[in-house]
Amino acid sequence: MAAICAAATALAVGGVTQARAQAASSAEVANGEYLARAGDCIACHTRPEGQLFAGGRPMPTPFGTLYTSNITPDNETGIGKWNADQFYQMMHTGRFPDGGLLYPAMPFGSYTKVTRKDSDAIYAYLRTIPAVKQANRPHDLKFPYNNRSLILGWRTLYFNEGEYKPDPKQSEEWNRGAYLVEGLGHCAMCHTAINALGGSSESQAFQGGLIPMQNWYAPSLTSNKEAGLGDWSLKDITDLLKTGVSARGAVYGPMAEVVYNSLQYLNDSDTRAMAVYLKSLGQGSPPEAATSKVPSPESSLLLTLGKTIYDGQCASCHGAQGLGKPPHYPPLADNQSIQMPSAVNPIRMVLNGGYPPGTAGNPRPYGMPPFAQSLSDDEVAAVVTYIRTAWGNRGAAVSAREANALRSAPLD
Repeated sequence: MAAICAAATALAVGGVTQARAQAASSAEVANGEYLARAGDCIACHTRPEGQLFAGGRPMPTPFGTLYTSNITPDNETGIGKWNADQFYQMMHTGRFPDGGLLYPAMPFGSYTKVTRKDSDAIYAYLRTIPAVKQANRPHDLKFPYNNRSLILGWRTLYFNEGEYKPDPKQSEEWNRGAYLVEGLGHCAMCHTAINALGGSSESQAFQGGLIPMQNWYAPSLTSNKEAGLGDWSLKDITDLLKTGVSARGAVYGPMAEVVYNSLQYLNDSDTRAMAVYLKSLGQGSPPEAATSKVPSPESSLLLTLGKTIYDGQCASCHGAQGLGKPPHYPPLADNQSIQMPSAVNPIRMVLNGGYPPGTAGNPRPYGMPPFAQSLSDDEVAAVVTYIRTAWGNRGAAVSAREANALRSAPLD
């Protein structure tokens, strides 16, 4: 009888242990899904209308076109044969299980900061998604960039391996925000200028730059002359990250995709932590007066024409004084993104229009219509110049040539 009781007890304990293990595994998978959202993995590894994480999305670069990889658990074409150690090696070192080198379009320069625990959680989640048998498409890179051995030189110059180390001088919340922004969020990939070799300097991190091949400008996060958030409230920052709109502005272009695929799914604690860190990057310096790029008489003509166009086409939404109707119609007066040295984004918005992302917090965003079909290059230059210099704004005038150069820019 005692033996039977002991066996029954052992079975009961074993059942509890197994249940706990399954619960722990389930929690890890759920956390991995959350972290994969934070890392915006879906944006690159899922083609429009394609199967989840099956790859094959083209990524044009100045060196040719890369095609993203299949990261579903298919044994032949995906990562089904990888173990957690090999997945962490890829995230942390930018190398395949066989030691091969990843091209740095995969942001391993940021993902190296991700902890082993979080890497394992993402791996556990990817093991649960449907396996898709879809062979990876070969990259189409120009010579000599199709020689992977060149990546060794790139890594020597631009890759610093190592997990994120908390700054003991900062709060736990600030460090969590830094971990998300610098690591999983890989925000520096866009908000840091890329040089001719496809690399960026850590000393220029988050100082802004033109996104190669997309012709959108990712503004500086360190200076309030551009998009530094030093004088924004935490609520305005969290609103922008969570919903895509706030009292201070709205996101469009590539950033709208980031909010749609990734940031809207973060919990309030992590969104606030990111806001705390991003606010700390802002230097708080006021915008400097810009010098017009066009002769003064031409500037006067541009402003006169620009005001006429603005009053007729824009004022009904953005207001005669550029105050907008936040959060749906963003203000243009005293808007840093309007006044930046780069006029790429306001020109593109006038030409192509656009919508903030549809999010849970803003499911029916108000959009801006395109004017490329109704305004000439001179008229686009005029209205953008007016917006950048009216109501105390200190942006520089733009030319018809700049407007023309962006007419054929890709829309995503």
